[in-house]
Amino acid sequence: MKPQESFWSAWDERVSALRNVPPVLKIVWRSSPATVTLGLLFRVLVSLLPLALLAITKLIVDAIVHAVSTHQFVPPRFWWLVAAEFGLAVLASVLGRVVDYLDGVLADKYSRHVSVEVMKHAAELDLVAYEDPVFYDRLERARVQATDRLAMIQAIGRLVQQVVTTVSLSLYIVAFSPWLMLLLFLGLIPAFLGESHFAFLGYAKNFRQTPIRRQLDYLRLLGGSKEAAKELKLFGLRDFLTTRFARLYDGIYDENVDLLRRRLVAGVFLSALGTLGYYSAYAFIIWRTIIGVISIGAMTALTGAILQVSGNIQQLFSTLSSIADQALFLADLLAFFEMQPTIRSKPNALPTPRPIRRGFEFRDVWFSYPGSRRMILQGLNFRLAPGERVALVGENGQGKTTLVKLITRLYDPTEGQVLLDGVDLREYDLEDLYREIGVIFQDFMRYEMTAAENIAVGSIDELDNQNLLRRAAIKSLAHEVVERLPRGYEQMLGRRFETGVDLSTGEWQKLALARAYLRDAQLLILDEPTASLDARSEFEVFRRFAELAAGKTALFISHRFSTVRMADRIVVLENGRITEEGSHKELANLGGHYAEMFEMQAASYR
Repeated sequence: MKPQESFWSAWDERVSALRNVPPVLKIVWRSSPATVTLGLLFRVLVSLLPLALLAITKLIVDAIVHAVSTHQFVPPRFWWLVAAEFGLAVLASVLGRVVDYLDGVLADKYSRHVSVEVMKHAAELDLVAYEDPVFYDRLERARVQATDRLAMIQAIGRLVQQVVTTVSLSLYIVAFSPWLMLLLFLGLIPAFLGESHFAFLGYAKNFRQTPIRRQLDYLRLLGGSKEAAKELKLFGLRDFLTTRFARLYDGIYDENVDLLRRRLVAGVFLSALGTLGYYSAYAFIIWRTIIGVISIGAMTALTGAILQVSGNIQQLFSTLSSIADQALFLADLLAFFEMQPTIRSKPNALPTPRPIRRGFEFRDVWFSYPGSRRMILQGLNFRLAPGERVALVGENGQGKTTLVKLITRLYDPTEGQVLLDGVDLREYDLEDLYREIGVIFQDFMRYEMTAAENIAVGSIDELDNQNLLRRAAIKSLAHEVVERLPRGYEQMLGRRFETGVDLSTGEWQKLALARAYLRDAQLLILDEPTASLDARSEFEVFRRFAELAAGKTALFISHRFSTVRMADRIVVLENGRITEEGSHKELANLGGHYAEMFEMQAASYR
């Protein structure tokens, strides 16, 4: 691409990016209509004051010149002019501070509003989105843009103020001579075009650098996290990580400095053109004053107006350039809000049956994760009856967790159907369905909140029900863990915040299990959440889980056969298909894959 083509294509993209501004202004308006209205009103008042001050200045200077030239005293109204100028100066100062106050209030209200909206929208998106690196780049930029676009919002406010001031002063100058405005614009337009072009290059650079900056953040985390500290020391990874970090950062540094250098050279030249335009107009005013066409007061007011218009036009161009630059960064924020989940409730969706009468059925279900051709489940047929306790067994990667994700409708099947009481899960209200499912995954969350809050996330409406939280903790064996903490259920967990106390993996798991026990759901699922517990603790957890699941439908996954034998039925998955099913005794006597795995595990304990 030729440089000229590159320049104009960049400009076309910048102009197109301004279409991003109105949607964001709608977000700003929704964050606080009253604050936005007051801010605009006060900005308009502030922007008209310079013209009023110059008009009064002209009268004061002409009065002084007349008094000096005629050797007379100034008239009494002269001091009223001075008082009026003082009053306008005080008013400008007060209004300026009021505008700053309103900007600060709006910034906080906007930050709160847009951050909440980003969190809400992110929670609504499909789980598959979080498995896409491109989505993570977009989400990261959207999170940054959600708050970093405060500068653009404030710039739009300044733009309104600058436009009103510039127009009012320009009309005053044009009334004297339109050629003065032409001189100013001819000098300042090249500077605006140059600044805008380099602002676009800055956006393109930042966009390219996003994946690298994510790598830098990850390396920075590895170099200073508790989880990585042991291996970092024992494996001697310090130099490896720091060298990689430095190499990536040096590439970004070189690119940044190169752009700054080019912007400096061009900026010096273009700034000189702007200065030339101003002084040409200034010289013209002086000449007209010398030949007696205008008075000294008019010259003072006009030169002041030219100076302010010149500065305002430069600021206006700079503000426009800044807004165009910021608008380019809004693309990801708006694209993020435009993303819609595919797994959602249909209009007039059905309520979840209470009670469940026929249970769940997988009917010829095939499934592959987006972007992968490998079928994790292949024509799976499976039934889970009400009140039945079923254990899923199989080696890693055979589809056990995928089955759980489908029965909880975190994903939809690629082919086939998952039915509840004979009706496709897609026909049910999604949130209502979730309320009837209690599930703990192996990769459960460790919330850096209080112990009570860690349990209450299982049914957050019960946060203040201390008795219910305690009963759930007792059932999951978490109560004895909490009792040892300095502040009990009010103890902050984790190391992120002051006074936080970290737990072992097994202790965290017991808290996570309490969430499932807190939830009064018809379907209970444990997806290997006890992997880090010792055999005795795991056995006790599953024994209590079996008691809890009495009268409910239960599905659990475990690699320990001492626990899965508690199930009414054991299902063996291989290559996405059910190859064996029955009780522990039936499968052990069958001599198939289950019996082989059972013997291998039993041998390790002999």
